[in-house]
Amino acid sequence: MGIENEISIIDRRTIELHNWFTDNTHLMDAVVQNKCEYEFLGIIREIASVFKIVIIIETEPLADGGLRRWFKVAAKDENKKATITVALIVAFLTSIIVTPITTSISKATEKLIEKFFEDPEINKLEKEKLKLEIEKLRQEISKNSQQLEENSVIKKKKSNFYEVLEKYPKVEKVSFLVSDSNKKERYNEQVVYRRSFKEFILVSDELEPTEIDNAVIEIISPVLKKGNYKWMGIYNGEPIPFSMKSKEFKTLVQVGEIKFKNGTAINCHLVVHKKIDNEGVERITSFEVTRVNNYFENDKPIETPEGRRHRQKKEGEKQQLNLFTKDNDKEK
Repeated sequence: MGIENEISIIDRRTIELHNWFTDNTHLMDAVVQNKCEYEFLGIIREIASVFKIVIIIETEPLADGGLRRWFKVAAKDENKKATITVALIVAFLTSIIVTPITTSISKATEKLIEKFFEDPEINKLEKEKLKLEIEKLRQEISKNSQQLEENSVIKKKKSNFYEVLEKYPKVEKVSFLVSDSNKKERYNEQVVYRRSFKEFILVSDELEPTEIDNAVIEIISPVLKKGNYKWMGIYNGEPIPFSMKSKEFKTLVQVGEIKFKNGTAINCHLVVHKKIDNEGVERITSFEVTRVNNYFENDKPIETPEGRRHRQKKEGEKQQLNLFTKDNDKEK
């Protein structure tokens, strides 16, 4: 606690990345080192982008003892609020980088944030008529914590970082340390041991699919014969290939009960499958129509049998809910 009170929060902008080796050397495969640092820096930049601040990251000379690298983070446009935000970004980084994928980032950072705003330097700045800005920053943190929790770029880059180390047996552990600008006082060292590396690696790049009910797709090219061929349509102004998974609707098309003309559209339940690429960017991999509610002829909606069954089921569930609510009101 004494060290924390001595270090100005303004100076807490240097973070040490320390790879500890199983031997007594200070040598590391250059490709492994560069890959790890690339992912590490990517996480810092992504956190900064969530906070909407442009940062500069500078490296300092290597030091002995395994392989230690220092990264100094600064705001491109320096002012007191920006400097505090940078210190906060570094604090978030140390919390996020040591949090396994199965653990909530928000929960892991709650105590960190409380401690951050208890800092004497923050109290001093509040007295210097920055109280309103500090309060705005608190609100930004609350909002941004949720974004960081769901951020696929951070998840993927953290996974890449530990996956590279997990494949390099020489590293027995990795530690992260925030220090002042002179690196004389250090605190909050966070250590992750090799046995835990797998807890940070994504099992799959596949994301939970997005389900959209009542999606309207204009049909460009239907499939009129049997087989797993892709249909083509326009959704939200963009052409998309999609799989028609509704056997009932495909049968109606194949037997000729439904005929397509220029501008024919369907109202459907659309499932969008996505995955994250190596940079953590979400990419759509496929579209599936699992139910067709109705199709349009001359702008007139015609309900399909499966669409009618789905509608009736929803109406029945709604009626049951209303009855349940009324019964509860009467009991009160």
